[in-house]
Amino acid sequence: MDTVPFWALLLTLVCLIILSAFFAMAETALMSANRHRLRHLAKRGSHAAMTTLWLLDRTDQVLSLVLIANTLINALATALVTTIAIATFGHEEAVLAITTGAVAFLLIVFAEIAPKIIGATFPERIALPAALVLKPLMAVSKPVIWFVNLFVTALLRALRIRKETKRDHKLSPEELRSMVLEGGNFIPKKHQSILLNLFDLEHMSVEDVMTPRAQIESLNLAQSIDEIKRQLTTCYHNKLPVHDGEINRIIGILHVRKAIGLLNEDEELTIDHFRALLTPPYFIPEDTDVLMQLQYFQENHERLAIIVDEYGEVQGLVTLEDIIEEMIGEFTTSTPAAARADNVSWDEHGTCLLEGSTTLRDINKQLDLRFALDGPKTINGLLLEYLQDIPEASVCLKLNDCVIEIVQVKNQSIKVVKLQRPATASGNPTRFG
Repeated sequence: MDTVPFWALLLTLVCLIILSAFFAMAETALMSANRHRLRHLAKRGSHAAMTTLWLLDRTDQVLSLVLIANTLINALATALVTTIAIATFGHEEAVLAITTGAVAFLLIVFAEIAPKIIGATFPERIALPAALVLKPLMAVSKPVIWFVNLFVTALLRALRIRKETKRDHKLSPEELRSMVLEGGNFIPKKHQSILLNLFDLEHMSVEDVMTPRAQIESLNLAQSIDEIKRQLTTCYHNKLPVHDGEINRIIGILHVRKAIGLLNEDEELTIDHFRALLTPPYFIPEDTDVLMQLQYFQENHERLAIIVDEYGEVQGLVTLEDIIEEMIGEFTTSTPAAARADNVSWDEHGTCLLEGSTTLRDINKQLDLRFALDGPKTINGLLLEYLQDIPEASVCLKLNDCVIEIVQVKNQSIKVVKLQRPATASGNPTRFG
């Protein structure tokens, strides 16, 4: 104490605590930093972000540096405080105990808890400048870190713990979905909805978005010319599948505008005039993935595909617009089916009247229900599968805690049902009534 002033020792103690706080704060900030945001900054030319990512690829060395530095600093701080206490108060055991407790309290509060909370609260703001300091320190301390890690590696091998050389930081679709949901304050709601729909498309086939066979508007060349003219003048669509006789014999696709132009000509029309306007039909299997089909549409320059099963029977059709609407939502109500789809909602009494052809996907999306989608695609199909019979009207049953009343049955199918909003979202199938 005769050679070192008392104030110098206190100043050294404060510096040691600040240095320990820096390492603790830098470590927490680095571990909490958002790697995707750092990559974005690095692509924009941020040297600090590049350095931070470089350190994060060497997590074991960073942790070794921080732990070695903090251990040495804490030991020096404790020894320094003990020296000051002995020089000031002598070798009193009570004083030494109080001094040790005091320095432990200072280190816990000012060099551990508070810095780590700050580092976790502002990770990128602290990690970027801290990385510029830690990288040269790692270069200087490399021999020490290497020596310490020799023993660490030997211990891990003795415990049969394999150290990962490189971590995979790619996000799974579920993690990306969670990020989109949690980014509500930064992503407009409409954009968020589109992104979530894209994730859903990964698990969908064309069968989920197709227009079913019973709802296809097609042109039958086996009917009279007058019937064909009447159908073309009242058509809702730009293109029509054309068949000769029954619908499984589709022979082409007719562009309605070209056919309308044909109607305005003076010459007498025959079936051959319409056949000359047909383009070859485009057939696809019913289990084709929606995203894959979107790619096929682009590669083949098609906008409409006929969906067939393993026996070649027509199951429905899908258009480019159907897939786009599944991604961005309904953008047209030009057809009666589209207008009906918009009416899927609970009324003030908690009930909803639906057509049997309403898809379970629309019901789940618009009524917030949880019907399984890996089986039948419509509410009619779901009920027929569960009942294993074509029921009479006024039959009620309970599926997933949702009471369903069959209102109308016609032509071997359920035409109208009424749903009662459930109090919960779970439950086993129960039939009553």
